Amino acid sequence: MAAETTRPTLAEALFAPRSIALVGASDDTAKTSSRPLQYLRRAGYDGAIYPINPGRKTVLGEPAWPALAELPGVPDHAFILTPTEDAVDAAAECARIGVSVATILASGFSDADEEGRKLLARLKALRAASGLRILGPSSLGAINLHRRTVITANAAFAEPDLPRGGTFVASHSGSLLGGLVSRGKARNLGFAGLVSVGNEIDLSLGEICAATLDDPEITGYMLFLESIRHADDLRAFALGAAARGKPIVAYKLGRSAVAAELALSHTGALAGEDDVAAAFLADCGIARIFNFETLLEALPLVRRVSARRPGAGAPRIGVVTTTGGGAAMVVDELAMRGIEVVAPSPETHARLGAAGVKAGHDRITDLTLAGTRYDVMKAALDTLLGAPEFDAIIAVIGSSARFQPDLAVKPVIDSGAHSKPLAAFVIPEAPDALNMLAAAGVPAFRTPESCADAMSAALLRRPAAAPAPSSRRVASRPTRQLDESEAYALLAKLGVSHAPAVAIQIDAQGPFDLPFAYPVAVKILSAEIAHKTEIGGVVLNVGSEAELKAAMRRIAENARARSHAASRVLVQPMTAGLGEFLLGYRVDPDAGPLVLLAAGGIYTEIYRDRSIRLAPVDLDTARSMIADLAISRIFRGYRNRPHGDMEALARAIVALSRLAREESVQVVDAEINPLIVKPVGEGVIAVDALVALARREDT
Repeated sequence: MAAETTRPTLAEALFAPRSIALVGASDDTAKTSSRPLQYLRRAGYDGAIYPINPGRKTVLGEPAWPALAELPGVPDHAFILTPTEDAVDAAAECARIGVSVATILASGFSDADEEGRKLLARLKALRAASGLRILGPSSLGAINLHRRTVITANAAFAEPDLPRGGTFVASHSGSLLGGLVSRGKARNLGFAGLVSVGNEIDLSLGEICAATLDDPEITGYMLFLESIRHADDLRAFALGAAARGKPIVAYKLGRSAVAAELALSHTGALAGEDDVAAAFLADCGIARIFNFETLLEALPLVRRVSARRPGAGAPRIGVVTTTGGGAAMVVDELAMRGIEVVAPSPETHARLGAAGVKAGHDRITDLTLAGTRYDVMKAALDTLLGAPEFDAIIAVIGSSARFQPDLAVKPVIDSGAHSKPLAAFVIPEAPDALNMLAAAGVPAFRTPESCADAMSAALLRRPAAAPAPSSRRVASRPTRQLDESEAYALLAKLGVSHAPAVAIQIDAQGPFDLPFAYPVAVKILSAEIAHKTEIGGVVLNVGSEAELKAAMRRIAENARARSHAASRVLVQPMTAGLGEFLLGYRVDPDAGPLVLLAAGGIYTEIYRDRSIRLAPVDLDTARSMIADLAISRIFRGYRNRPHGDMEALARAIVALSRLAREESVQVVDAEINPLIVKPVGEGVIAVDALVALARREDT
């Protein structure tokens, strides 16, 4: 076999290979394994194609080879179409002859059964011992429409004349690619490339996308995610895309509540898998959408909108329409996502009048009837786009979009080059109008849900944040918990204030010289007990030494009744403030260190009012976390209540998040609940704390 003169880059081997081997290619057009050869020829691929089939001299009329070793050259890319049991042997042969990338179609490589585990182990060992890169298993392939490289078994690519564009799609689901391609063609939306990543035992979605970042034909990315896998690769790709001005939109499955593995604290329950994923995507600057329809429609809008810095305030939208009912649907959908539609200011209203636009003083600039005139709609758009009170404008177009598409959308198209984002929601089924808007680069939407979904994703998108210098991953559960006194010592080291505390032996006789006055709280002090109240280990409002001794005896009896040993208690002064927060930290096995702020005390699990970020965070990010919580309004003078020390709370968030960089100890779960908020200038104070450390072998 003659070797290729130069080894291709990863991107070249995946999406622009000079030669492709189809291992297990079938001559039967009814079989899946016959599709790749048909699609490559139909697409006009001009490289060498080597069908591998030991039982035939030809496949679909083309010469076939009995084995990879018999080829005249080393292919850049091998698509392994054989059954599961033969796929590993085929991959081993790819590695032996020096193939750069092997895509494995077969499934069955999983931890669900013993045979699957053995197959996985063989593939991983093969990858570790060779230079072969593996896409999949369970991958439907990789496609580059600009290079006519259609390496896929997905039936959707039998579709002729697929439009080409600037969007690259990466998906955990291979069949999903077909849905996007068919829907995209119906809307005249084209793609640059698509990849089905499968099980990601080697090449991850993030690494594959990162390999394409410098392709000038790719202008943005769509991701279809089942979970957050290989988070470091995904984040590195997102940072690279942000640096190049290439936006990313993601649709992620799994929005239903799933309990987190760490059950030590409320933080684990509040930071479920999808909550963590949402925080991760947001910190990566990835615009997450929640409707599948939006995945096709959102990128043109996201591309027009700059990421929103912490503290920038809520975005404000202006709506102009030729149909009041249609606009009201958009307003409702935006409100459900926390986006406010605001009325034109008096100054803007005056400018509308001066431009010959008659409109009321409502939030919606309603041009019903008159809005079908080009000059009226164009004047309204020019005025609203130039108004400082709006971050973006939505034009809602009525029935004329179907019957007079040129007339209906021309003013929107002619205003689309404005520096302020402009989007259109077209109420009727009007494919011609939508295609005209898309061709002009104007973000356009078929439903109010998609319009609001995309607008929310675009306007609330945060800048991509660089990862923490010493980001951690801990795969196992914690095994050692600090007692509350030890936890306070760690908090003090970080700079988080806590209430004074004295440890006392339960069998001590006294007198007790407490450094603070009664009343006090008495709590069992044990590294073995995370939730003290559940075993009767807390007594509040203890007013004297006699009551203190009685409380100690009661705690000891309650502990014994539940098979716990109790030797010490922690005594603290009763502490009051304006209210309570929960401040938590944990290391997620995939996303890494997280910090969480939530409503504290008894409200924690009732309201599930929380905000999550990747740790560590800076002060501006901490302030934005506070602003995320509905309960934080109570501490900002709501109904003449005193103002809480929100700056001290922000500093505490920053301090706890520094556990992500702490070198002296490996914390995997920590929580302060409650964290008492005092009036402005008096700070915040921790009155209970949990800290769990990693296993020694994980540190």
